[in-house]
Amino acid sequence: MLATVIDLLSKGTNLERLLYGLGITIKLSLISAILSVIFGILFGLFMVIKNPLIRIISQVYLQIIRIMPPLVLLFIAYFGVTRMYGLHISPEASAIIVFTIWGTAEMGDLVRGAIESIPKIQIESATALALDKKQIYLYVIIPQIIRRLIPLSVNLITRMIKTTSLVVLIGIVEVLKVGQQIIDTNRFQYPNGAIWIYGVIFLLYFLSCWPLSMLAKFLEKRWSRI
Repeated sequence: MLATVIDLLSKGTNLERLLYGLGITIKLSLISAILSVIFGILFGLFMVIKNPLIRIISQVYLQIIRIMPPLVLLFIAYFGVTRMYGLHISPEASAIIVFTIWGTAEMGDLVRGAIESIPKIQIESATALALDKKQIYLYVIIPQIIRRLIPLSVNLITRMIKTTSLVVLIGIVEVLKVGQQIIDTNRFQYPNGAIWIYGVIFLLYFLSCWPLSMLAKFLEKRWSRI
């Protein structure tokens, strides 16, 4: 078993290619996550505006993103929109756009929940101290939601890393695609090589996501005591 894995990984540049594919996966995830956090915070602030029309718009957007599978969104962005409007968007750009749209909805709902979880008495007390809305957000709301959002944001990044495995279906050569290429190239010499290559890919995903999951749990436990 171990010999088969070592042989497959040491053959040619298989290991380097897998690590390069993992780098593509992490790059797409981090870019999408950063954009999702930025736009998600703005969307979350938009969601808490007390206006019926704004509430309807934000809920429609949120529910569409939650109901629609990310794979369908990828196909719409890369195969549908590009052909309909004659646009030339690279697979990587399409993936970043789709995961940013998806992450923005998820992050926005987290921001909304964090804001609405703050006791109203704190807002009323700040108002009684003659603080204006800007000061209330700056000194009362934002410091609290940051502590609540960081662990949740880390979890969102972890989910995004795992979900980016779907980009193989629009032609991006990431870690899963590289693994499939290695399996196809060595299918006669190593008939059972698929299970070991996918095992290595599982390990790479685990090593990428597990530290983030531990960080999220650590921050959640630490700040829950404050």
